[in-house]
Formats: sequence, C-alpha cells, structure tokens
Amino acid sequence: MYSSSPATATAPAVREPRHAPVAHLVRGGVVEGVHYGSVVVLGADGRVRLQLGDIEAAFYPRSALKPLQAVAMLRAGLPLDGALLSLAAASHSGEERHLDGTRRILELAGLGEDDLRNVPDMPYGPAVRDAWVREGREPNRLAQNCSGKHAAMLWTAKLNGWSLPDYLDPAHPLQRAVADTIEELTGQRIARVTVDGCGAPLFSVSLHGLARAAARLTTAAPGTPGARVADAMREHAEMASGAGRDVAELMRAVPGLLAKDGFEGVQVAALPDGRAVAVKIADGANRARIPVAAAALARAGVDPAALTAFAGEPLLGGGEPVGRVRPVPALDPVPLPTCA
Repeated sequence: MYSSSPATATAPAVREPRHAPVAHLVRGGVVEGVHYGSVVVLGADGRVRLQLGDIEAAFYPRSALKPLQAVAMLRAGLPLDGALLSLAAASHSGEERHLDGTRRILELAGLGEDDLRNVPDMPYGPAVRDAWVREGREPNRLAQNCSGKHAAMLWTAKLNGWSLPDYLDPAHPLQRAVADTIEELTGQRIARVTVDGCGAPLFSVSLHGLARAAARLTTAAPGTPGARVADAMREHAEMASGAGRDVAELMRAVPGLLAKDGFEGVQVAALPDGRAVAVKIADGANRARIPVAAAALARAGVDPAALTAFAGEPLLGGGEPVGRVRPVPALDPVPLPTCA
C-alpha cells in the first residue's frame, strides 16, 4: 500500500490542468453557473476509486501542505504535541487562543515575535477580524493565519543549530527537510517551488499525491510523526482552524477524519483506514470546496447522513432560499447493492 518511492517517481507535469465540472450553481431549478475543478478518491488500498478532472497535473496545495510541514519538523526534533502541534499545522482564525499558543511556542524556543518572518496581517476569521478593526488594532505577525507554523519552524531551526533569519529560504536546511518529507509522503518529486502568501516556500505536487500523503498520515504507526500530527489536528480541530470553521466541523462530524483546507479551493481529508479525498476548485471558490469534498467523502464510503451539514450554503433570492451549489451527479453516492 502506498509503495511509490520519490527515489524513482517523477514530478507531476506542469501544464494547464484539464479540469472538469465538479459543481453546479443551481438557482430556481436552472444551472446558473458551473464550478470546474478536480477530485480524487482513494480506497483503503491506495487505489484511485474515482477521479474527475486532472489529478496528476502539478498544482499548489497551499495550506493543505501544513500537516506535511509539521511532520518534517517533528522528524527534525520539534518537541510539540497536542494543541500546540495542531497550531503548528494550522491556518488559524487569529483568535486569542491562537495568538497565545504562538507566543507560547516562541517562548519555549527562547524567541520573540520579532523573529517571525511571516507577513503581518489581520486575523483570518471574519468575526475576529471585525473585532480587531473595531478595537483599532493594526496587522501583525501573530495574527497572520500561519504564525503557529512559523513559530514552530523557528524553534525547529534553533534546535538544530540552523540559522534563523533566513529560515524561509528554500535552500535552508529546514526547508530542504520539508521538501524531502513532502516528496516521501506524496510519492513524487516536487515540480516547482514558489512562495506562499505567508512567505514560506510552497511546493507543487499533484492532487493524487496530496491525497496519498494524507492517507499516509492517518495510517501511520502510533507515536510516529505522521500519527502525532494527525492525532493533534483531530483532537484539537479548532486550534488547527477556528471556531465555526467548516474544516473543524467536518472532523468532528466524521470520527477519525483528518482534514485540511487551503486557499484557492483546496481540500484534503483522510480516514483512519487510508481512504482519502482531495479537491481543487479551479476558480478558487470557497463555496464549492466543502460541498464537493463532502460528496467525495460520501463516495469514499462515509455515511451521507453524517455529511448533510456540509451541503453548502443556500443561494438566496429576495432573502429566501432558491437554490444551492450542488456537486455534479458523478459525485453522487453509489447505492449499496440490495438482496434479491
């Protein structure tokens, strides 16, 4: 299971992705719009059970790579578990618990906020951001949604005697270790390297590789870095995201599920037995990400009744529901066979 080795695997092709329709915007019974994208569903044996669009083209998973970055840091000696490890893999909402957790990681490392190199920003969570603005607070590095990851990167670098000011350089030993881990877990070479929104290196893999990596975390042996990251994120889902965030609610609704979202319409999720899904919405529309991911999980065998809350927000007309975003019929659950 999941036997491909980056020592022999190639990088995914860099091309315009051959996306396919994955969701319809239906208003009043008429398809008003179409969201294109790609979807992959893996079985517990690692085989592709469903694919839509282009699951092998190179793409940037954005923050969906954070669990893999956290695995790399644990392998390099980062001594975190529980809520603070979840924060190290987080795209957090900027709540006080997230800011306090990031301060705690920096304190444990003997470092301060000035050592961070992520971009200053406002909190990601809309309600938190609104309160921040009302209070007249300015953007800062702690509030930026990747601050937990950056604090953990700094501590990892310090523990290994690596330089700190350039910890975001792709040639830095820390980032080389991250790249090695991503290649190992995805089972493929990295196609391209660029810079993510927070300033950290961003590595391009395929949607198939991303799903495979998530499955490797949820099937990792207890106590290993992969299992520790998966356990921390599942047990502290709101530390990895925030109050009311759909990715946290999804992990709570499906026992044992590991899920991580990423900007530009990316979602990955994996079950304890290795079944996994990954989604990329071509236009980056957040409104299609979670309904399509939920439909993919139903195709993977999750009880659709556990996923009803993730069908997407209704479309309103005159303040009343008149439609919604619906995954395409190819994502409909496969009915169980009945006895004759």
